[in-house]
Amino acid sequence: MEFKEKLQILRKENKLSQEDLAEKLGLSRQAVAKWELGQSYPDINNLINLSDFFKVSIDHMVRDSNGQCTRELIPTTEINHKETIAFLRTAKKKTYAGKGMEESISSRPASHDLYFYEGKYTYIDTYLGGEKFSGEEAVWFEESPIWAMNYTGRILKECFSGDFLKEALLLVPENHPFRGPLIYQQGDYTYHCILSGEFDWFQGYEEIFCKDEKVYECYFHGGTVK
Repeated sequence: MEFKEKLQILRKENKLSQEDLAEKLGLSRQAVAKWELGQSYPDINNLINLSDFFKVSIDHMVRDSNGQCTRELIPTTEINHKETIAFLRTAKKKTYAGKGMEESISSRPASHDLYFYEGKYTYIDTYLGGEKFSGEEAVWFEESPIWAMNYTGRILKECFSGDFLKEALLLVPENHPFRGPLIYQQGDYTYHCILSGEFDWFQGYEEIFCKDEKVYECYFHGGTVK
């Protein structure tokens, strides 16, 4: 079942017209109508608002009956910077997600810093906090910054698994090398990532569920630096 069909079912189960739903979300009726016709797709903020309003997970809304994502929000246009992306994916796998990298000396009070070097490229991931955290990943080429991503997130429940998050982040895709894949599931845990934009300019949201309970969420955004 596609997103457009699920949205119609959720709306009708709650005895709402398209006008009613649009009013509650602060949108036009035409926007809701286009979603239900499959002519357009809600952005990240509207997906989150729909999830909160209907009290269902984003994971449930965007997955089809076979467990696949019904829509990939990253545009399919070819991404440049192939060499940079290849380095970035390697750096991510070798640092936080890889678990084997020791932290470097803190660059700021109580910060966690992870460095990776390869050829003319440098990668630094630095973040603050633990259960609630904020940080930045960045890439330099010949000591000039060329790409950066900011992120902030929080652990919502004690059953959160840091090892599961790292498993998901190890699978960082080539066509959107920011966090984990669109969907990853292992045992009781499900990781889901929603994205918009391209390597030059993007934003996203990731969440983890333990069974049907959300246990973690993180927002991120970034792009190339000039």
